[in-house]
Amino acid sequence: MTWYVLLIALIAVERVVEMVVAERNSAWSRAQGGVEFGAGHYPVMVVLHIGLLAGCLIEPIMLHRNFIPALGWPMLAIVVAAQALRWWCITTLDRQWNTRVIIIPGASRVGGGPYRFLPHPNYVAVIAEGFALPLVHTGWLTALVFTVLNAALLTRRINVENAALASLR
Repeated sequence: MTWYVLLIALIAVERVVEMVVAERNSAWSRAQGGVEFGAGHYPVMVVLHIGLLAGCLIEPIMLHRNFIPALGWPMLAIVVAAQALRWWCITTLDRQWNTRVIIIPGASRVGGGPYRFLPHPNYVAVIAEGFALPLVHTGWLTALVFTVLNAALLTRRINVENAALASLR
């Protein structure tokens, strides 16, 4: 269990790094005249992602979940792949990457990196991580609850993002 707690701690540190990058990029985007869309759902997204990490720890401890290697190791591989995809998205978008939906008027839409293949590859990473991370240590309730709530949130988020991106060249 100790290694799993360390894994969740590493993911939490990674999220803090993401927030630092996002805040820097947000300030840059606003300085370029960037306009935020859909700010109302952002706090819900933050709470949901904090809840995922908390659930990943609480469920296995409180419900005495055992590590099942046949489930845990493949799920860990998915988590690692999701992190790689997430950072591919972040590096591809560079300063335009953000945890918020901020559009710089007149900017070009990014079509390189993973965006050549999918319109919203970062959300593929979020979905994969959201079900795989809890399942690394058999947290199926957390995986289920996060997946259902995240589907509702992403429906809203993708609609907001698509409407905002429609204004780009």
